[in-house]
Amino acid sequence: MELSAEGGGPVGIDELLGRARSGLDRVGPEEAFAEAAAGALLVDIRYAALRDRDGLIPGALVVERNELEWRLDPGGSHRAVEATGHGLRVVVICNEGYASSLAAVSLRQLGLFRATDLIGGFQAWRAAGLPVTPGPG
Repeated sequence: MELSAEGGGPVGIDELLGRARSGLDRVGPEEAFAEAAAGALLVDIRYAALRDRDGLIPGALVVERNELEWRLDPGGSHRAVEATGHGLRVVVICNEGYASSLAAVSLRQLGLFRATDLIGGFQAWRAAGLPVTPGPG
């Protein structure tokens, strides 16, 4: 993904987000649910206050955004046990589906070539009536 505008200047967040999403095969809530049942790893990057307020997706790995690359790099010294290889299907979930797109691109840059994100984020998951458990707070 090219991070600068034509001519080498900076890009705005809307353009950056559009470029990020153009390289992802983003999934909706029902598709993410089905992929998780088939072995995909759901990764919730929302911060603690949102998880406390809105709840958790059962089975999702909680990794705050600032730790994501360290925890998901299959060859990294701080990887989560769930980070089993570069071919792992990872669906990143944020609150509304914006930060997760940028995070999924970052994971792809680490070689997790099947990483993507959830369209609409946790809020879309909950609105679809998919399983949510109370947050820890």
